[in-house]
Amino acid sequence: MTWQRVVDRLRRLSYIGAGLWLLGCPGRPEPLLPVALAPATESDTRAFLAEWRPRRAVWHRFRWRYDDPEQAYGGRGSARIAPPDSMRFDFAGPLGLGSGAAVVIGLELRWTRPERDFRSLVPAAPLMWAAFGIVAEPERDAMVYRGDGGWRFVTGGDTLEYRVTPGPPRLLEVEWRRSGVAVGRGTTEFGPGGWPRLARLEFPDHRARLHLTMTASDTNAVFAATQWQPPPPR
Repeated sequence: MTWQRVVDRLRRLSYIGAGLWLLGCPGRPEPLLPVALAPATESDTRAFLAEWRPRRAVWHRFRWRYDDPEQAYGGRGSARIAPPDSMRFDFAGPLGLGSGAAVVIGLELRWTRPERDFRSLVPAAPLMWAAFGIVAEPERDAMVYRGDGGWRFVTGGDTLEYRVTPGPPRLLEVEWRRSGVAVGRGTTEFGPGGWPRLARLEFPDHRARLHLTMTASDTNAVFAATQWQPPPPR
């Protein structure tokens, strides 16, 4: 398989471009949370979201490793995060191939380079945020439920569930279901200082796997305004 075919497959599946950190496994996983949860109050929901909201700017750098039943490869990337809800995500594939960037504000995709690599980023934005230890603000019309260590956000046919394990190590797990079918699932593990050190998400139907290993989390980073603007077309 040539490098170009690897990059084309990477783009077609949108795994890196969409910021989807995948951990493949055969079959469908067990439900993340019990079926029955109690409705959450607005104040409790706000407290939960505040706990998992970015409080300061941070620049995460990471290594990623992807594999599926046919191939395996890896590369490097970074995520610049600024409170309250801004992220710039950059990645580079093997030997610099398949590189791209995007800016997400909350659940909204503001721009991408190249655009075609990020088509599925918008619906997957909560998974992208969770990989860096952040629970994204749900849609305004979301119904919210809670239970022991778990939260459920339901918007239309989409369901997002979060489960927190105090640890050690502390874990943030997430599952995304569409029309009752598990679409994506992931786990973020936190290290010293409370910053994420490992992230994995799964899309069971594709049996694809991608691990993120953080190499640095810079809390002294200063982001220029131009970093949130799209680069000029090549």
